[in-house]
Amino acid sequence: MRAFALAAVLVSFAAVAACSKVQPRLIDPVRSRGELRVVTLNLPTCYYLGAQGTEGLEFDLASAFAAHEGVKLNMYPVANEGAMQAELAAGRADIAACSLTDNPDWHRAGDAAEPYSLIPQLVVYQRSGVRPRDTLQLESARLAVRAGSPQERILQRLKSTVAPGLQWEETAPSSADPVEDVDGGEAQYAITDAREYSFAHHLYPNVLVGFELPQRRPVQWIVRKGTPGLLASVNAFFHELAASGRLPQLVQESSGDTRRFEYEESREFQGHVGDRLPMYRSWFEQAALQTGIDWRLLAAIGYQESKWDPRAESEDGASGIMMLTSDTAQAMGIKNRNDAEQSIFAGARYLEQVREMIPDRIPEPDRTWLTIAAYNVGFGHLEDARIITQAQGKDPDSWTDVRVRLPLLAQQRWADRAKRGYARGWEPVQFVDRIQRFLTLLEWQPGEASAHAEPATAAPGANAAPAAAAPGAAPAPPPDEQAAKVAGTHPAPRP
Repeated sequence: MRAFALAAVLVSFAAVAACSKVQPRLIDPVRSRGELRVVTLNLPTCYYLGAQGTEGLEFDLASAFAAHEGVKLNMYPVANEGAMQAELAAGRADIAACSLTDNPDWHRAGDAAEPYSLIPQLVVYQRSGVRPRDTLQLESARLAVRAGSPQERILQRLKSTVAPGLQWEETAPSSADPVEDVDGGEAQYAITDAREYSFAHHLYPNVLVGFELPQRRPVQWIVRKGTPGLLASVNAFFHELAASGRLPQLVQESSGDTRRFEYEESREFQGHVGDRLPMYRSWFEQAALQTGIDWRLLAAIGYQESKWDPRAESEDGASGIMMLTSDTAQAMGIKNRNDAEQSIFAGARYLEQVREMIPDRIPEPDRTWLTIAAYNVGFGHLEDARIITQAQGKDPDSWTDVRVRLPLLAQQRWADRAKRGYARGWEPVQFVDRIQRFLTLLEWQPGEASAHAEPATAAPGANAAPAAAAPGAAPAPPPDEQAAKVAGTHPAPRP
């Protein structure tokens, strides 16, 4: 889905740009090397490696900008803001992009582009504590803020203007999350970006918003000095993207609130991340190396199936961390489904087998979500839903389209026409939704982004027009041929 969102950005941006009379272009050094170098930080608000590839608002914006300028994108993370400034000052990076706010420390390294967004600044508190409602209430409280952050500068201005008694505790190191301090009881309140909170409240569900500070924080890109053409191009890019209406939409789509917040579920999940996942993580990682499937995706499936409990059992006889049936366990060559190591490796191999049944012409992330749906309901039933999807004039290779048709398999008039008959088609939809939620929570874990840090590159125009099927791929075969791809007449066994 993120690929389609980025494609929409590029299409709408191109339409607006075509109407502009003057198009500033990149300076010669960038254009001559054919590469735009963007330095960033590994943060869920900006840039991180998800199970489906590189994600984050700044990555999406940088990809769109590079594609518009016709150059390759080389985006890479560094350790901290000081390292970003060093990259820019040395000329190794052309742009620094990470929800930045201009300040004197940046003046030595580059020139600030015009702000593209204003982020609300929130005062947060622990659910069991007293809710703060105004700035003066913070003067007598234990207040946490990230050292050297824009939020600390906002507090300094408030102290000098309306709240002279304001005091706060700096988190250390500078990458520490003050929201975590509130969750752990080390601070009563913390100041955080609304965008950061949209991710953090899934990880710390006991932390709530008290009120919004009166001053919002501007965010912008910093362009290396001596490149006025590049600065002009960046400003024009954001002006046109805002005029198209896609900029605020993209900001919202890339926030942590694109998935519904479930308080009890998130609280329980975070508890299990701390007390259960460490016992099994190395096996998930080893299984990932064997199958090429991201370990966090395997772990998300394991959590959905059993909450990482090797003794878990279902009413239909499945058991173990990956909830394998006796037939699947036998087919995977394991003897003890309640042995966590055996269950994880067998579940990963089974998922790999299911994935091989899904046409490889289907792009990501659709192929992964279709695979997981088939893992849950059986490949045959998924094929029936894809056939119905095609019959209704929609794309059988699109998870968005197929997920709408899967529940039809529970209706008699559709079940009678489906080769594999009735299925509880709403279950794989719910299964995939929950896997996506747990996967995202794993991707957002503190320190997880840096553990998977690596540069992201994109060829000119590579992100310009992702489609539901690979270019030149043949259309889905007619129903009889679709059905012929299924081995036997029964749905694949539930794992």
